[in-house]
Amino acid sequence: MKKALMIVLAILITVAFVTTVMAQDKKAATDKPAAATDKPVKEKVAEKAKKAGVKKFAGDFVSMDEAAKTIVVKGETEMTFDVSKVKKMAKFAAGDKVNVVYTEADGKNVAKAVTKAGAVKEKAKEKKEKKAEEKKDEKPAEKPAAPAKK
Repeated sequence: MKKALMIVLAILITVAFVTTVMAQDKKAATDKPAAATDKPVKEKVAEKAKKAGVKKFAGDFVSMDEAAKTIVVKGETEMTFDVSKVKKMAKFAAGDKVNVVYTEADGKNVAKAVTKAGAVKEKAKEKKEKKAEEKKDEKPAEKPAAPAKK
């Protein structure tokens, strides 16, 4: 009786595994070939951004309404952006060059990030200057005097 029960159990397990493998093979056959989907990472990121509706706008910072959480940026045209979803919002002065990454939702331009134009280059330059100063401040370690020979 035990042997018969074990055989039936083995058959059930085998059937379960075989059907799952068969289902996966059918799915793999309908997918696109791997060579057709190989694209550089930058292109994939750009495509995702286009699909998500992410846009960029560059211009001069005009004003900010803190109560309404909006900013106005003037480039080729003047645009108003909702900045309530921006995590780190720096303070800008009128006339500062800014870059805005935004999406359109419910008829509003919702900013995802607002950065000062050239901020990355300025940070890199500051970093280099700081390293140069640290090297100037460092004095070479004095070597202990060699013991005199007798």
